[in-house]
Amino acid sequence: MNAIQIKKILKEHDLQLNKRLGQNFLIDNNILDKIIITANLSKQDTVLEIGSGLGTLTKELAQKAKKVITIEKDKKLTEILKQELKDYENVELIEADILRSDLCKGRTSKLKDYKVVSNLPYYITSPVIRMLLESDNPPQEMILMVQKEVAQRICAKPPKMNLLAVATQFYANPKIIFSVSKNSFWPRPKIDSAIIKIEVRHQQMSDLEKDSIKKFFQVVKAGFSSPRKQLANNLYTKLSIPREQIKKALAECGLPHQARAENLSVENWQKLIKEINA
Repeated sequence: MNAIQIKKILKEHDLQLNKRLGQNFLIDNNILDKIIITANLSKQDTVLEIGSGLGTLTKELAQKAKKVITIEKDKKLTEILKQELKDYENVELIEADILRSDLCKGRTSKLKDYKVVSNLPYYITSPVIRMLLESDNPPQEMILMVQKEVAQRICAKPPKMNLLAVATQFYANPKIIFSVSKNSFWPRPKIDSAIIKIEVRHQQMSDLEKDSIKKFFQVVKAGFSSPRKQLANNLYTKLSIPREQIKKALAECGLPHQARAENLSVENWQKLIKEINA
C-alpha cells in the first residue's frame, strides 16, 4: 500500500491521523517482504500483531500463518480494518489497548507457541516488550519494528548497558536484523527505524521463581537509579547495602570497584547479586 492509497482510504472514511498514537504507515513493500522473511512463518504458526494500522502487514501475515490475532486501539481504524480484513478468515481483530485490556491478556494467555510480528506504535515499545516477556505465557519470539535508537538500546552491550537492555536480555536474546529508513513510512517520521528479533529463552524462565526475578530487578533498578554515579553508591543509597560489601562482590566478579551500572552485562548482574547475598 502506497501513500496515495493510504490517503484515499483515510479520506473516504474522514479519518485524521492521531499523532499521539504514533500512526506512521509502512509504504515500502521491500521492507514488508523482509519482515515476512525474517518472521519465517509456516501454516502451523499463530501470530500476534500489535497495532494493525490499515492491515497491510496483517494481510501478509495471514497468507503465511495459520492464525493471526491483530490488536488495534483506534476505533476508527478498527472500522476500516473490518472491511479490509473481511476476506481473511484466519484473522481475529480485537479493538483494545494491549496494555490495559483484560480481554487481550486473557486471549494471549491461552495461545500456544505463538510469535509476535508487529510494526509497534513507538510510544508503547518498551512497556509492550516488558509485558510480553514478563507474562506467564511469553511468545516464542518477537519480530518488531521499533525506533532505531530504541533497537540499539535493547541490543546494547557493556559499557553501554541500560535498564531496557537488561530487562530484555534477562529473558531473551535480542538482535538487530536490519535498519529501515524514515522514507519507508507515510507520514514520514523524524527518525529511522529498525527490525529486531527477540528470541525468548523459555527454559530459563521455567527454572526461575518469580520472587528471585523480583529481587533481581530490584537491585538492577537501584543500580541504574543514578546512571552517572558508581554502582556501589547507588546500591548503598537505594538498598542500604554497605559499600565495602558491594566493592568486594564486584572484585569477586572481576569488575572494578568504581564500576557503573552501564558496565555490567546480565551475567555480571546475576553473579554480583549472588556474591552480595553470599
